[in-house]
Amino acid sequence: MFGTILKLLTLCALAHSINAHTLKQDPQRQQLPITPEQKYLIVRGESSASSEEHLQFNDAATLLLSAFKTQQLEATLDLEECSEPSHKATFSGIDYIILLSMLVVSLGIGIFYGFFQTGGSSSDDFLLGSGMSLLPVTLSLTTSFITAIELLGNPSEMYFQGTQFVLIVIPMLLVIPVAVKVFYPIYFKMELTSCYEYLGIRFGKEIRILGAVLYVIQMCFYTAVAVLAPAIALSKATGLDTKIAVVLIYVVCVFYSSMGGIKACVIADSFQAAVLAVSLVLIVFLGSFYSGNPVQVFQIAAERSRLEFFNFDPSPTTRHTVWSVVIGGFFYWTSLFCTNQASVQKCMSLKSLKLAKIALGFAIIGLVVVFLLNFYTGLMVFSHYADCDPLSVGRITASDQLLPYYVINTYDHVYTIAGIFVAGIFAASLGTVASALNSLSAVTCEDLLINGMNIKISPEKGATYAKWMSLIYGIGSFGLVFIVEHLGGVLQATLTLNGLIGGVTLGLFVLGIACKQANTKGAFYGGLLSLALVIFVGVVAQLGNVETPALPTSVERCDCHVNVTGIIDDLLSESLLVPAEEGFTSWSIFRLSYMWFSMVGCLLTVFLGWLISVIIDAVQRRSVRKLTARGIDNPAVTDDVFKCDDPVIFTTVKCIEPTNGEGHVNLAIRLDDECSPK
Repeated sequence: MFGTILKLLTLCALAHSINAHTLKQDPQRQQLPITPEQKYLIVRGESSASSEEHLQFNDAATLLLSAFKTQQLEATLDLEECSEPSHKATFSGIDYIILLSMLVVSLGIGIFYGFFQTGGSSSDDFLLGSGMSLLPVTLSLTTSFITAIELLGNPSEMYFQGTQFVLIVIPMLLVIPVAVKVFYPIYFKMELTSCYEYLGIRFGKEIRILGAVLYVIQMCFYTAVAVLAPAIALSKATGLDTKIAVVLIYVVCVFYSSMGGIKACVIADSFQAAVLAVSLVLIVFLGSFYSGNPVQVFQIAAERSRLEFFNFDPSPTTRHTVWSVVIGGFFYWTSLFCTNQASVQKCMSLKSLKLAKIALGFAIIGLVVVFLLNFYTGLMVFSHYADCDPLSVGRITASDQLLPYYVINTYDHVYTIAGIFVAGIFAASLGTVASALNSLSAVTCEDLLINGMNIKISPEKGATYAKWMSLIYGIGSFGLVFIVEHLGGVLQATLTLNGLIGGVTLGLFVLGIACKQANTKGAFYGGLLSLALVIFVGVVAQLGNVETPALPTSVERCDCHVNVTGIIDDLLSESLLVPAEEGFTSWSIFRLSYMWFSMVGCLLTVFLGWLISVIIDAVQRRSVRKLTARGIDNPAVTDDVFKCDDPVIFTTVKCIEPTNGEGHVNLAIRLDDECSPK
């Protein structure tokens, strides 16, 4: 009964969109042949193909398709196919000059700091910059968190799914007090080069290595995807070759990050932030003339059900709600701002904690402004294509191509705009990759080589090691691009993996700061177990992921020939019945929204780490009590062991102070024979 109603509604919707005269029989009009594949309106699972219902729906489908084809042949003889436009906007010579100029300036910064700037010969100078200025670090922090994936993905999210994701700016602001009151005071007090040094001091060598290895895996794959995804989108929309884009980004990044160190990265990021800002502001400014002013943009968005801010659906499987975006987003941004080496390293390059707090606060505010501009751009693009969706008519093949297509085609006659836009996308990719490479070299030198493998590296040779590490990671990440390129659906899984690993790493830090009972074994086994669980859940969720349906779009007023028959074929060839889910992949935990992954990883790590620590501590205490308790069933221990007739003598001691001015005195391991009585 339900299937029949759906089929009737489908036929009614089709018939409503056809003019009445097209349904009239004309004996002189040659009827176009209808292929058997087009006589489909039969729900899968019907027992008889010769039933009366089957024949009726088959005849109705034939009539409707014939009417559509006949009407289109008469009405669109002079129109070009939407999917095959006669004019395609491409990159011009001046656009290439603008893009190359931005890359050359970035290279020049690396050359200056690598060959002409005095200092930088020690590892501290190369990795921390020895007291950077406030403004460059602030701009660099902002650029580091703006990836090209987000610049292209956020407008697409507004266009196809609505504005619920805009609330992601709220957790950004909520992170500020947590960062400046909890995490960064600890880092500055300990004068850390790598934030994972804290894990070593709190738990031991094993946890420090675990945190460093997780970061290396996370950033290697993330940088590859962060470069490949926008390169593919730009290639499809602008005609710029994907391999050329990838090679240019990596050559420039590897050069100035390996030659100039953190100083070159920070200054280059500042320049790239300016390019990115000009690109975003210019697109929004021109959009007010070509796509409508803000009042018109929001009015169209409201009429087409794009404005949504208060979805309080309590289900954790709903993709974006107030709860998932704000709460889940808080854990995600906390992991990026507070426990990610790329951000910690730049804040530690400042002279004081006070400057670091100011830089972090302004960087987050700048990030909020950029995101809001990016979100508005998506609504602006929707206003422009409200009656002719480029994805439905075949002008683009993927949602992340939407913004490049809009800029290249709408502003085709505006001189240099394509070059400035692509330069802004490249700037975002350069900032992400360069920061990642420099932070990876710091983590490898400080946490893996010196601490993990006990390789002694003098401060004079530290910069040389760091340069080689940046170069090696750059080449390795470049190779991963061409591996990930052939994996297709693994792109989204890799981005999810980034959030999962970041959540587990955040959990290790929270465990060390908030849980006094946590010990080394609890943190180690709790972290590994949590990592295995969340990766399993995340990967299975991605493999069995059901794509969220997009909000309705329209092709009613396209100025080209829309292949409506093809659209109908695609819609009606799909089963009208929802396939039944079977197996464990149908469990709710595997349909969890990706926004919750960081929170799940963090809380699971804290809980399991605390629980295992408590159990291990209880077992150890019980073992000690058995060894020291009287009446122990051990013939080697007699009552004389516990008898002591000597009186207790109290003495005042003066502990030996270190003479070299380094390190600290651990009074917990001082023995009486190491102290001299007063």
